[in-house]
Amino acid sequence: MKSTAGDSVNSNPRLAVLTDFDDTAAVQNVAEMLLTKFGDPTWQDVRRRFREGEFTLNQYQEITFRNIEADRATMQSYVKEHANLRPYFRELWGYCRANGFPMAVVSQGLDFYIEALLEKEGVARVPVYAVETEFHSGSISFHYNHAYPGKESLGNSKGFVVESFQERGCHVFFAGDGRSDLEAARTADVIFAHSTLAKFCDDEGIAYQ
Repeated sequence: MKSTAGDSVNSNPRLAVLTDFDDTAAVQNVAEMLLTKFGDPTWQDVRRRFREGEFTLNQYQEITFRNIEADRATMQSYVKEHANLRPYFRELWGYCRANGFPMAVVSQGLDFYIEALLEKEGVARVPVYAVETEFHSGSISFHYNHAYPGKESLGNSKGFVVESFQERGCHVFFAGDGRSDLEAARTADVIFAHSTLAKFCDDEGIAYQ
Protein backbone atom coordinates (compact mmCIF):
# COMPACT_ATOMS: atom_id res chain seq x y z
CA MET A 1 0.00 0.00 0.00
CA LYS A 2 1.38 3.38 -0.99
CA SER A 3 1.16 6.29 1.39
CA THR A 4 1.57 10.01 1.18
CA ALA A 5 3.28 12.15 3.82
CA GLY A 6 2.88 10.11 6.96
CA ASP A 7 0.23 7.42 6.50
CA SER A 8 1.03 4.21 8.39
CA VAL A 9 4.44 5.48 9.56
CA ASN A 10 3.45 5.18 13.21
CA SER A 11 2.51 1.51 12.71
CA ASN A 12 6.12 0.75 11.92
CA PRO A 13 8.54 3.27 13.40
CA ARG A 14 11.63 1.70 11.81
CA LEU A 15 12.00 3.84 8.74
CA ALA A 16 14.55 3.40 5.97
CA VAL A 17 15.64 6.25 3.70
CA LEU A 18 16.86 5.24 0.24
CA THR A 19 17.93 7.73 -2.39
CA ASP A 20 18.99 7.66 -5.99
CA PHE A 21 22.36 9.28 -6.70
CA ASP A 22 22.75 11.10 -10.04
CA ASP A 23 20.53 14.22 -10.12
CA THR A 24 19.03 13.29 -6.73
CA ALA A 25 21.53 12.91 -3.88
CA ALA A 26 24.07 14.56 -6.17
CA VAL A 27 23.33 17.96 -7.67
CA GLN A 28 24.82 16.83 -10.97
CA ASN A 29 24.48 13.76 -13.15
CA VAL A 30 27.97 12.62 -12.22
CA ALA A 31 28.07 9.81 -14.77
CA GLU A 32 27.37 12.20 -17.63
CA MET A 33 29.82 14.71 -16.20
CA LEU A 34 32.58 12.09 -16.40
CA LEU A 35 31.57 11.00 -19.89
CA THR A 36 31.57 14.61 -21.08
CA LYS A 37 35.07 15.14 -19.71
CA PHE A 38 36.73 11.80 -20.46
CA GLY A 39 34.42 9.79 -22.70
CA ASP A 40 34.64 8.82 -26.33
CA PRO A 41 32.82 11.45 -28.46
CA THR A 42 30.28 8.80 -29.51
CA TRP A 43 28.87 8.43 -25.97
CA GLN A 44 25.99 10.83 -26.61
CA ASP A 45 24.89 8.78 -29.61
CA VAL A 46 24.90 5.68 -27.39
CA ARG A 47 22.83 7.59 -24.83
CA ARG A 48 20.33 8.54 -27.54
CA ARG A 49 20.01 4.93 -28.63
CA PHE A 50 19.48 3.90 -24.99
CA ARG A 51 16.71 6.49 -24.60
CA GLU A 52 15.10 5.15 -27.77
CA GLY A 53 15.06 1.67 -26.29
CA GLU A 54 17.85 0.09 -28.30
CA PHE A 55 20.05 -0.55 -25.25
CA THR A 56 19.34 -1.34 -21.61
CA LEU A 57 20.81 0.99 -19.01
CA ASN A 58 23.56 -1.45 -18.08
CA GLN A 59 24.48 -1.90 -21.76
CA TYR A 60 24.66 1.87 -22.21
CA GLN A 61 26.93 2.27 -19.19
CA GLU A 62 29.23 -0.59 -20.13
CA ILE A 63 29.66 0.65 -23.70
CA THR A 64 30.37 4.24 -22.73
CA PHE A 65 32.60 3.66 -19.70
CA ARG A 66 34.68 0.99 -21.41
CA ASN A 67 35.62 3.63 -23.97
CA ILE A 68 36.52 6.25 -21.38
CA GLU A 69 40.03 7.68 -21.44
CA ALA A 70 40.84 7.97 -17.73
CA ASP A 71 41.72 5.70 -14.85
CA ARG A 72 39.81 5.31 -11.59
CA ALA A 73 41.95 7.76 -9.60
CA THR A 74 41.70 10.46 -12.26
CA MET A 75 37.92 10.21 -12.44
CA GLN A 76 37.51 10.16 -8.67
CA SER A 77 39.68 13.25 -8.38
CA TYR A 78 37.57 15.02 -11.01
CA VAL A 79 34.37 14.12 -9.15
CA LYS A 80 35.73 15.53 -5.91
CA GLU A 81 36.68 18.78 -7.63
CA HIS A 82 33.51 19.34 -9.63
CA ALA A 83 30.52 17.52 -8.07
CA ASN A 84 28.46 18.19 -4.95
CA LEU A 85 25.81 16.53 -2.85
CA ARG A 86 22.57 18.40 -2.34
CA PRO A 87 22.28 20.64 0.72
CA TYR A 88 21.36 18.83 3.94
CA PHE A 89 22.34 15.36 2.74
CA ARG A 90 24.87 15.17 5.57
CA GLU A 91 22.27 16.37 8.09
CA LEU A 92 19.83 13.71 6.87
CA TRP A 93 22.50 11.05 7.33
CA GLY A 94 23.16 12.32 10.85
CA TYR A 95 19.45 12.31 11.69
CA CYS A 96 19.02 8.75 10.42
CA ARG A 97 22.04 7.53 12.39
CA ALA A 98 20.89 9.26 15.56
CA ASN A 99 17.47 7.62 15.32
CA GLY A 100 18.56 4.18 14.16
CA PHE A 101 17.00 4.53 10.70
CA PRO A 102 18.86 2.78 7.87
CA MET A 103 19.88 5.10 5.04
CA ALA A 104 21.55 4.18 1.75
CA VAL A 105 22.28 5.35 -1.76
CA VAL A 106 20.58 3.09 -4.31
CA SER A 107 21.84 3.68 -7.82
CA GLN A 108 22.21 1.99 -11.17
CA GLY A 109 25.34 4.08 -11.55
CA LEU A 110 28.91 3.01 -10.79
CA ASP A 111 30.28 2.61 -7.30
CA PHE A 112 33.63 4.36 -7.77
CA TYR A 113 32.26 7.81 -8.52
CA ILE A 114 29.50 7.59 -5.92
CA GLU A 115 32.01 6.63 -3.24
CA ALA A 116 34.34 9.46 -4.30
CA LEU A 117 31.68 12.11 -3.76
CA LEU A 118 30.49 10.64 -0.48
CA GLU A 119 34.07 10.64 0.76
CA LYS A 120 34.57 14.25 -0.30
CA GLU A 121 31.44 15.30 1.57
CA GLY A 122 32.40 13.48 4.76
CA VAL A 123 29.70 10.79 4.55
CA ALA A 124 31.75 7.86 3.30
CA ARG A 125 29.96 5.50 5.69
CA VAL A 126 26.63 5.80 3.86
CA PRO A 127 25.98 2.33 2.38
CA VAL A 128 25.95 2.20 -1.42
CA TYR A 129 23.94 -0.23 -3.55
CA ALA A 130 25.31 0.35 -7.04
CA VAL A 131 27.09 -1.33 -9.93
CA GLU A 132 30.36 -2.64 -8.54
CA THR A 133 33.39 -2.04 -10.74
CA GLU A 134 36.94 -3.34 -11.00
CA PHE A 135 39.71 -1.57 -12.90
CA HIS A 136 42.51 -3.69 -14.31
CA SER A 137 44.98 -3.27 -17.18
CA GLY A 138 43.14 -0.27 -18.57
CA SER A 139 39.72 -1.95 -18.63
CA ILE A 140 36.66 -1.97 -16.40
CA SER A 141 34.55 -4.94 -15.35
CA PHE A 142 31.01 -4.50 -14.05
CA HIS A 143 29.25 -6.59 -11.39
CA TYR A 144 25.50 -6.57 -10.73
CA ASN A 145 25.10 -7.86 -7.18
CA HIS A 146 21.78 -6.20 -6.39
CA ALA A 147 19.53 -7.87 -8.94
CA TYR A 148 16.70 -10.36 -8.85
CA PRO A 149 18.14 -13.90 -9.08
CA GLY A 150 18.29 -15.00 -12.69
CA LYS A 151 17.88 -11.45 -13.98
CA GLU A 152 21.43 -10.20 -13.48
CA SER A 153 21.73 -9.58 -17.22
CA LEU A 154 19.21 -6.75 -16.82
CA GLY A 155 21.46 -4.99 -14.31
CA ASN A 156 20.80 -3.94 -10.74
CA SER A 157 17.22 -3.50 -9.59
CA LYS A 158 16.20 -0.67 -7.28
CA GLY A 159 12.94 -2.48 -6.67
CA PHE A 160 14.89 -5.48 -5.44
CA VAL A 161 16.80 -3.30 -2.96
CA VAL A 162 13.61 -1.61 -1.72
CA GLU A 163 11.99 -5.00 -1.18
CA SER A 164 15.04 -6.27 0.71
CA PHE A 165 14.61 -3.44 3.23
CA GLN A 166 10.87 -4.05 3.49
CA GLU A 167 11.53 -7.73 4.18
CA ARG A 168 13.61 -6.60 7.15
CA GLY A 169 10.57 -4.77 8.52
CA CYS A 170 11.35 -1.28 7.21
CA HIS A 171 8.90 1.36 6.02
CA VAL A 172 10.82 2.64 3.00
CA PHE A 173 11.09 6.28 1.95
CA PHE A 174 12.57 6.50 -1.55
CA ALA A 175 13.74 9.60 -3.46
CA GLY A 176 14.50 9.67 -7.17
CA ASP A 177 14.27 11.57 -10.41
CA GLY A 178 14.32 9.31 -13.44
CA ARG A 179 13.19 6.30 -15.40
CA SER A 180 15.48 3.96 -13.48
CA ASP A 181 13.68 4.91 -10.25
CA LEU A 182 10.19 3.88 -11.38
CA GLU A 183 10.61 0.28 -10.28
CA ALA A 184 11.49 1.46 -6.77
CA ALA A 185 8.59 3.95 -6.77
CA ARG A 186 6.17 1.12 -7.53
CA THR A 187 7.40 -0.71 -4.44
CA ALA A 188 8.40 1.89 -1.82
CA ASP A 189 6.01 3.06 0.90
CA VAL A 190 6.65 6.80 0.52
CA ILE A 191 8.07 8.38 -2.64
CA PHE A 192 9.77 11.73 -3.14
CA ALA A 193 9.89 12.35 -6.88
CA HIS A 194 11.05 15.12 -9.17
CA SER A 195 11.77 15.55 -12.86
CA THR A 196 10.96 12.53 -15.04
CA LEU A 197 10.06 10.26 -12.14
CA ALA A 198 7.26 12.62 -11.10
CA LYS A 199 5.81 12.38 -14.61
CA PHE A 200 6.02 8.59 -14.58
CA CYS A 201 4.29 8.52 -11.18
CA ASP A 202 1.54 10.79 -12.52
CA ASP A 203 1.08 8.47 -15.49
CA GLU A 204 0.79 5.41 -13.25
CA GLY A 205 -1.25 7.00 -10.47
CA ILE A 206 1.49 6.57 -7.87
CA ALA A 207 1.23 8.98 -4.94
CA TYR A 208 4.39 10.99 -4.26
CA GLN A 209 5.73 14.10 -2.58
